[in-house]
Amino acid sequence: MNTDKLSNRLETVAKYVQNGAKIADIGSDHAYLPCFLAKKGTISLAIAGEVVEGPFKSAARNVQSEGLADIVSVRLGDGLEVIEPGEVDCITIAGMGGTLIATILDKGKEKLQKVMRLVLQPNISASSIRKWLLDHQWELIAEEILEEDGKIYEVLAAEKGDPYKPYGNTQLELELLVGPFLLKTKDETFKKKWRMEKENWKRIYSQLEGATSSEETELKKQELLEKIKMVEEALGDENSERS
Repeated sequence: MNTDKLSNRLETVAKYVQNGAKIADIGSDHAYLPCFLAKKGTISLAIAGEVVEGPFKSAARNVQSEGLADIVSVRLGDGLEVIEPGEVDCITIAGMGGTLIATILDKGKEKLQKVMRLVLQPNISASSIRKWLLDHQWELIAEEILEEDGKIYEVLAAEKGDPYKPYGNTQLELELLVGPFLLKTKDETFKKKWRMEKENWKRIYSQLEGATSSEETELKKQELLEKIKMVEEALGDENSERS
């Protein structure tokens, strides 16, 4: 992967950045994504934010070597601290846990007033992001799921709008867990992910069955059973005979 050829994961993120956007790529690592977008002419300005000094220096070197310093600004800082209010209209955050991404957005939400689009790629717990978007008046407009190097990733794009628009009236909890758009398409990668999650939850449940009973244990078991049931519903009960 380099500034000319991204991974499939980051190419999918790049696809949802609007033409002419001013972006902030938070946790930019080597700044591959903003450099790629700048070289394609997709964006007019980019801020590559990094909280760790090593990746920050690597990003700065890449931007300089590509001759992109007039378009891509590399900044050291935590989350959305690297941007000023109104400075960008698109924020990308990729390669972190969903809970961390939601925390970054929440801590910097005063920086989001002029932002038109969020493009987010959590490694785990995409549901944490969907819940945050729902609670903060962001409308989920697209989702993709893909597998790369043996790992499954989800990419979510959102804009300000009606946060309930993509969701149905009767299965909000399920759609927040697996994704309303992904639930409609149910491609093979989606099925693979949730089959694996279901089997993992069943293993954890079996372990809890052998543990000393407590209120906490019983609550966890009930939560796992509810998740297993939801995933069976998402998969069309195709694996329920193995439950």
